[in-house]
Amino acid sequence: MRTCLKQAGAASVAEAARLLRAGEVVGIPTETVYGLAANALSDEAVPKIFAAKGRPQDNPLISHIASLDMLPMVVREVPGAAYRLAEAFWPGPLTLILPRSKTVADSVCAGLDTASVRMPSHPVALAVIRAAGVPLAAPSANLSGSPSPTTAADVLADMEGKITFILDGACSVGVESTVISLAGAQPVLLRPGYITKEQLEDAMGCTVALSDAVLHKLKDGESAASPGMKYKHYAPKADVTILKGSFDAYKEYMKSHCADGVYALCFTGEEPALPCPCVTYGRADKPDEQAHALFSALRELDARGAKTVFARCPAQEGVAMAVYNRLLRAAAFRVVEV
Repeated sequence: MRTCLKQAGAASVAEAARLLRAGEVVGIPTETVYGLAANALSDEAVPKIFAAKGRPQDNPLISHIASLDMLPMVVREVPGAAYRLAEAFWPGPLTLILPRSKTVADSVCAGLDTASVRMPSHPVALAVIRAAGVPLAAPSANLSGSPSPTTAADVLADMEGKITFILDGACSVGVESTVISLAGAQPVLLRPGYITKEQLEDAMGCTVALSDAVLHKLKDGESAASPGMKYKHYAPKADVTILKGSFDAYKEYMKSHCADGVYALCFTGEEPALPCPCVTYGRADKPDEQAHALFSALRELDARGAKTVFARCPAQEGVAMAVYNRLLRAAAFRVVEV
C-alpha cells in the first residue's frame, strides 16, 4: 500500500471524506495531535485503526463530531453538565465520556458501556467530518505506545504503507484532549489536557474528582475507561526517567550519570549548564510551550539515538499536569527524587 500525503484543501478534504465513507483510514490534523480516523459507526472500518497502530483491543477510541446533531450517533444520554461543558469548550480539546449509543461501533468502545466524544476545533478536522457525514473514531496517528505525532511527517514515519492517505496540517496544542467522565454520580477527570481541572470545575459549578490513574498505574485487571491510561505510553525507544527536584540537583545528577547515549530532556535555556547532550521541551515557567513541544522532543531523542534519558520534571497543576501525565507514561512511571 502506498501512503499519499496531500496539503489540506477543498479537493483533498473531499478525497479524504470519500475514503472514509468507503471504510478506509485517513490521517488528519486536529488541534491536539494528529488523528488516525475511520468511520466510528463501522465495525469493518474501525478495526483497521487498531491494525495500523498495533493498538490493544481493550483501549477505547474517541469519536469526533462536527456538530451537536451528531451526538446521538455516539451517546444515548446527554446530561445538562455535558451541554454546559460543550458550550464552554467545544469546539476544542475536551472529550466527554457518556453512556454509549447503539449506533457507534462496538470496537470503538472496547467492550465498555460508555463512549468518548469530542468536537475538535481544527478547521481541517471539522471539514473532513462534515464532508464524511459521520462521526470519526480517531486516536493519535502513531504506532501504539510511541510518542504522539504533531506533524504530517511524524505520521508518515509511523504509518507509511499502513494507511492510504494523510492530510497535511499543523497541531497547535501538542497533547491529547482532556477527558472527563460524566457517566457516574460525580464527574471524574480521567486524562488531563489543555483544558484544566480548574476550568472544568468553574464551568460546571461543582467539584471534579481526579482519577487515581492520572498519576499512578492502573491496578491489575482494571479496565482503561479512557485512552491514555495504559501503563507505558507516548514512549521513545530510550529508557526515560523523570528527575524530580531543583535544577541544581538535576545538574549534579547529570554530571555523575553522563555517558554515551545519555541525554537530558530539559527546559529551554538550561542546556549550557549541563554536561551531556540536551533536547529541550519549552521554558520551565511556560507549560503551554511544554505541551506543544513534548512529543516532538521525544521523537527527536529517537532521531538522535538516545539510549537513556533523564527528564526535568514539570509542575503538576494546570496544563503542566497534562505534560507530567504524558511524561510519567513515557517513563513507565520511573521517577527519582534528586
